[in-house]
Amino acid sequence: MPSPVSLNLNYVAPFVADHEWEQLCPAVSRAHHLLHARTGQGADFLGWMDVLEKGNQEEITRIEKTAARIREYADAFIVIGIGGSSLGAKAVISGLSHSFHSSLHMQKKNSPDVFFLGEHFGSDYTCELLEALEGKNVYVNVISKSGTTTEPAIAFRIVKTWMEHTYGKEEAKKRIIATTDREKGALKTMANAEGYETFVVPDDVGGRYSVLTPVGLLPIAAAGISIRDLIAGAEEARLDYTEERLNHNQAYQYAAFRYLMYQKGKQIEMLSVYEPKLADFGEWWKQLYGESEGKDGKGLFPASAVFTTDLHSMGQYIQEGRRHLFETVLFIGKSGNEIQIPRGDEDGLDFLTGEYLDAINKKAFQATLLAHTDGAVPNVILEMEQLDAFSMGALMYFFEKACAISGYLLGVNPFDQPGVESYKQNMYALLGKPGHEQRRIALEERLNEWR
Repeated sequence: MPSPVSLNLNYVAPFVADHEWEQLCPAVSRAHHLLHARTGQGADFLGWMDVLEKGNQEEITRIEKTAARIREYADAFIVIGIGGSSLGAKAVISGLSHSFHSSLHMQKKNSPDVFFLGEHFGSDYTCELLEALEGKNVYVNVISKSGTTTEPAIAFRIVKTWMEHTYGKEEAKKRIIATTDREKGALKTMANAEGYETFVVPDDVGGRYSVLTPVGLLPIAAAGISIRDLIAGAEEARLDYTEERLNHNQAYQYAAFRYLMYQKGKQIEMLSVYEPKLADFGEWWKQLYGESEGKDGKGLFPASAVFTTDLHSMGQYIQEGRRHLFETVLFIGKSGNEIQIPRGDEDGLDFLTGEYLDAINKKAFQATLLAHTDGAVPNVILEMEQLDAFSMGALMYFFEKACAISGYLLGVNPFDQPGVESYKQNMYALLGKPGHEQRRIALEERLNEWR
């Protein structure tokens, strides 16, 4: 069967010569062997590559059973996590669910409203969410391997207190599900003590690669999306992208193109989508590439845009600003809904009467593609026939596989994130965490100099 994701390089020919592709083949082959022989940096975190192949059907069934219980009893489902513990699930849920699910009449819903918490310290957001939960049946999934990451840990303290006050301690326990380490950590200890149902964050899968593990699968299933279709799409992609040779592997071609653009001085990659439901997918993609490649003074800066909306804010810059970026355009061939343009000549657009909105979106994509490439902005295109769980699973695996190869081409470890700890240690010190006194004093002295 044809791949659900198709890479189109027709519009990059003016920017990359044939010999440049050929000269990169040996490096791509080396990266492939580092990855598949598990001899490269970060080899302890390659479980995402075969988690589908060795998939635990018993675990998938248990996830589906728990999700069915949540859908049956919950009006609202709170997912508490940050980074890889939330972005993947959010990308799939917003991409495949009704855009206005929370506003639908109850009779049209087959799943609870899903809300995300623990991604920041926003007081207004947190208080307003708790207010919105009043009178609703609420279930919670707290996701953290350690249980000590500050943002979700604080959010869970608040929500746990609210749940126990609202339902009583015993009933609250039945409504809280923890996705955490198999054996250790603060959240695992708490889950054991409280008797929460638990799912496991695999030891060999980093957060930003974890969407196809219980980390992402439980929230996605609770939202009423088929995780078996999602997994099947990812498995199809896994089989599609095992070929070592560059000219036979589109995920590797994407990785190679990114590397060539980087070598030519491009500093920014913009993921451009023409479907507003994919805005959160851009956030997942930004973490995947930003956290994987942004180290050792290297890496493209990942940005995202929703077209045509952002053409009316960023379009001028893309067209005629500094030539330091390129675009990866994600385009969906066919919408799940059809709507025709009605008659009405007051705006001078009556020539579009009877045309479908989806067809107009495609023309906008084509017009923008030609304008931006004419403006010396390289465009690589990823096309999917439709936006569904199968295609979404394939797309996510495509980007994960390409990211691993891209990181090795760049000469970095694509599976660690040492720089993330810097702000955490500073924050712990400024908050007065025991053992950080000297650091706190030094930081406060620096802050006083800037006041």
